[in-house]
Formats: sequence, C-alpha cells, structure tokens
Amino acid sequence: MTILFFSRLFYPHIGGVEKHVLEISRPLVKKGYSVTVLTEKFERNLLNTDEIDGIKILRIDSGRENWFKKFRVWKNLWRYRKLIKKSDIIHIHDVFFWYLPFKFLYPLRKVFTTFHGYEGDAIPGIKARLMHKIAEVLSGGNICVGDFLKKWYGTKPNYVTYGAVEILPINTNTTNKYQLANKRFKIVFLGRLEEETGIMEYLKALLMLKNKGVMFDLTVLGDGKLRKNAEKFSKNNKINAEFKGFVGNTDKYFRGCDFVFVSRYLGILEALAYKKFVFAHHNNLIKKDYLEMTPFAKFISISSDYKQLTLSIEYFLKNEAEKENMINNGYDWVKEKTWDNLVNMHISLWNKSHSLNLS
Repeated sequence: MTILFFSRLFYPHIGGVEKHVLEISRPLVKKGYSVTVLTEKFERNLLNTDEIDGIKILRIDSGRENWFKKFRVWKNLWRYRKLIKKSDIIHIHDVFFWYLPFKFLYPLRKVFTTFHGYEGDAIPGIKARLMHKIAEVLSGGNICVGDFLKKWYGTKPNYVTYGAVEILPINTNTTNKYQLANKRFKIVFLGRLEEETGIMEYLKALLMLKNKGVMFDLTVLGDGKLRKNAEKFSKNNKINAEFKGFVGNTDKYFRGCDFVFVSRYLGILEALAYKKFVFAHHNNLIKKDYLEMTPFAKFISISSDYKQLTLSIEYFLKNEAEKENMINNGYDWVKEKTWDNLVNMHISLWNKSHSLNLS
C-alpha cells in the first residue's frame, strides 16, 4: 500500500506541520506502508531525493515567493505524475492548490486533506475561505487541526485533532512549588519569534515581574523576524534571556523549566506531557478561538496582552493547589493523544472512503 503526502515544508525544516507529517509517517512505515513525501527544497544543499527512517522524500525547487510560484510548483510536480497516478492514498497537508490540476487529470482518484491552522497573522478573507471550501469539496475526507476551523472557514471535518505527543517517562515530582520568596524561576518560550506568537508581550510581562522583584531565567527556543527586537529589548531592560534559535529536541529544556510560554498546539501538548504549566497568548479574534475552542483551554492560562499575562503569572505563582490541579488534569488529557492514535485516525479516514481494510 503506497501513501503520498504533500507538504510545503518537511524535515529537516522545523515546524508544526513538518513534525506532524514526520511523526505520522514513521508508524505507517513500521506498519508496512510505502510512504513518500512531496515537499519544497528550502535549502540548496538538500538532496532532491532523500530518505529518513524509511520515508522517501522528493523535493521540488519552486523558487521565490511570487504570483508565478504556483506554475513553477505545477511544472515540477508534473515530473511525478506517474507516482501520483499509482499511489493508493494521496493526502494533502494544507497545500491543496499543488494538487488541483491533477484532481482534474485523475478525477476518480481519492485525495484527502488536513487543514493545519490559519494564514499567518491575518483574519481569513474570502479567498482563504474559498480555497478551504474547494479543498474540502474535492477531497474524499478531511481532518481539521482545531475546532476553530469550522467557525472561521466553514469547514465540515470528518475528524478534529490537536496534534499528538510522545509520552515520555517523567518524575511525578517534576512540578516545583512556586514560592515567590528567594525563588528563581526557569521559563521556556517555544515558537517562532513573530507577532502572532507574542514574544514581545511575554518579554513586557517579564519586565513588569522583574520590576516587582520576581527573579527568572528565560530560554527562548525559536527564531523569526522579531528576534533582533526581542534581543535588544531584553538587553536594554536587563531581562535574563538566552536565545537558542530553533532546536530539534526540546526535552532537556522542558524537563528543567518551571513553566512554558507557548501558543501553538504541538508546543502546548508537549508542555502538558511534561506536566508544565502553560501561559498562552493571542493577539486577534481567530487566535483567541484557536486557543479557547479546545479541550485543553481549561488546563492552561490564556491572555490577550502583557498586562493580563503578568496578572495571570502572579496569580498562579501564588495559587499552588489550583495550578497543580490544572497541570494534572492537562496531563490526564494529553497522555491519550499519541502519534499512534493519530495514525489510526488517518487510517480510519482512508478506510471509510475506500471501503478497504488498511490497518
């Protein structure tokens, strides 16, 4: 049984969609499937044809971002039309327009779509909603990453997920007793350094806490266009922050911290799996729903600006019992969200459409 995934970016690029595709591909290979990922070549030194853990990777060089890029993508994909034609399962991750010409070339071939989040930092416009609807209608089934997609794009999902995690053994006493007196807190920020992930709001909140005598060490895991601004703000205000850039393995950082600043699903699930308290930030209405329309919203703290975030951090530093209860409930919820269970969701979706037993 052959499976062909379409994903704009893939390993070794670091990101939520990239990790999602990688981690569901690995178990599929172990189950005996032949898995191929069609993706963009984002660095010159990457091979056009590659393999990792039995996953075949085909990279296309589609050039710079402009109006003509989609035609270059289609031209590159034309070389793989035989692969597209013979694959048993074709599953698209957000880039349905890549497949659009082939849908009309092979109209009877079943294709599936996973919708991952939303476009950058903007409220979706008519074009974005239309593209989602076209992908939904032309797909044999879809998975939505987040319930908010139904509200903002009008998508009717077959399944809704929030991602998955690898549940690792942890010390049940890893959560620390937060006592303000003489305590220096270890904090991890995880995410791209962009406006929508709230890096500057987190730093402003930490400045307020610093001025109130709260001591902390911040480790920033991520990169982006706001990195220089964030580093300059930290230096000018004597905020003890270390900027690590993107890291492939967050394990040692999560195990050693007291709480986590993160506002994306996979990062939140990882923090919950390490029994770490999460402070999440939103800066617009869709991001608000992205966070609040989730089963885990009641296990984390969600804030809209640095003042609200500061008050929330102070509150949970002082209310140990409530914090511990939320952490434990979050862990009980997330420990069922394994990659194997997410793989089974995909297989179930494919089975319903194909009337086959693919397990």
